[in-house]
Amino acid sequence: MDTRKISINRAKELKSRIDDYLIARKEIPTGFSKNIQNNYQKNKEILLKHFSASEDDWNDWKWQVRNRISDAKDLKLVLNLSDKQVKDIDRIGKIFRWAVSPYYLALMTGDELDPIRLISIPILSELEENGELDPMAEEFTNPAGAITRRYPDRLIINVSSQCAMYCRHCQRRRNIDSLEHHTSKEEIVESIKYVKDNPEIRDVLLTGGDALMLNNDFLEFILQELRKIPHVEIIRLGTRTPVTVPQRITDDLVAMLKKYHPIFLNSHFNHPQEITPEAKLACEKLANAGVVLGNQAVLLNGINNNKYIMRLLNQELLKIRVRPYYIFHDKHILGTTHFNTSVDDGLEIMEYLRGYTSGLAIPYYIVNAPGGLGKTPIMPQYLISRGKDTIKIRTWEGNVVDYDNKPTKPISEFLK
Repeated sequence: MDTRKISINRAKELKSRIDDYLIARKEIPTGFSKNIQNNYQKNKEILLKHFSASEDDWNDWKWQVRNRISDAKDLKLVLNLSDKQVKDIDRIGKIFRWAVSPYYLALMTGDELDPIRLISIPILSELEENGELDPMAEEFTNPAGAITRRYPDRLIINVSSQCAMYCRHCQRRRNIDSLEHHTSKEEIVESIKYVKDNPEIRDVLLTGGDALMLNNDFLEFILQELRKIPHVEIIRLGTRTPVTVPQRITDDLVAMLKKYHPIFLNSHFNHPQEITPEAKLACEKLANAGVVLGNQAVLLNGINNNKYIMRLLNQELLKIRVRPYYIFHDKHILGTTHFNTSVDDGLEIMEYLRGYTSGLAIPYYIVNAPGGLGKTPIMPQYLISRGKDTIKIRTWEGNVVDYDNKPTKPISEFLK
């Protein structure tokens, strides 16, 4: 048997399976693409001139948040909007708040289907009366303070209603109004006491809004108090700042976070175009400080419900040291249902990831059960049938094979 010839033929077969992706990815922009970078630099200069700002201002996260664009007329600085589009955006803004950081606005292109634009700028579909304001029934999961509790050993503390920009698909848009606020210290203290009084809680997620909209001192107060509780094993931060205002990841912030390990941070990249040199630098700072990084993408119609886009996104995330963690099926939230996809879209993506890319680039595909009943993993069917002593499985290439599955004997049987 000529094993080398067999191996060469197999390698040719495997190579043929990736040709479609290698062609497709050339047409998918990332934040490092030359045309995207050129467009970003052009838009950045326009915005700096508009705000009479310096490069130092641009790199200051507080400046970015203070100067968020929330007037449709200002969008015309970099976007070609008609008068009707401006009026439509203003009309929607009276019902559902929107705002976008100068940095994130600068990433937009002139294309109406630009993913950055679709994620952040309102369209009339938001006024369709489909979906629910609280499909997760979070109002029934608040036993104390600012807590959301849905699982036995972990919970959320909602520390702020503020974000660096307001995603059009946000699941908590009901909490976003013109009076942005951080959760009061009294509510935070009450929430921490609840954690202390319930020793089964080993995992606390700080989110909101965005956990990194807090200043370093208040965030450190929360981390310090949680670290005094012996049964709290890990602390997680939910934030989109590495995507929308990466300037927030300062040296002072990462030096502070280092003191409270283990710290896990889940961000929210949805498209390869969001992975820019600035985002890379932010994630590298966090990773170098020992913060474990994950990503929670949302499957969004017209943004990433495409097997090639999602595959490239996950591979680009690994390059900036972020582990793809979840792909969330978009919830049926009032004003956001134009982003909804079919579960079939998600399954096709998962089918195309398994075997076609490294396991590190394969997240869980999650559907949140209605009414806050929890995250439910959805995956292609690889187990075909079960027999008494064998199971029938389907491989990533579609081969169906039998696999030995005899009942397990107690280990003591082998010692007789």
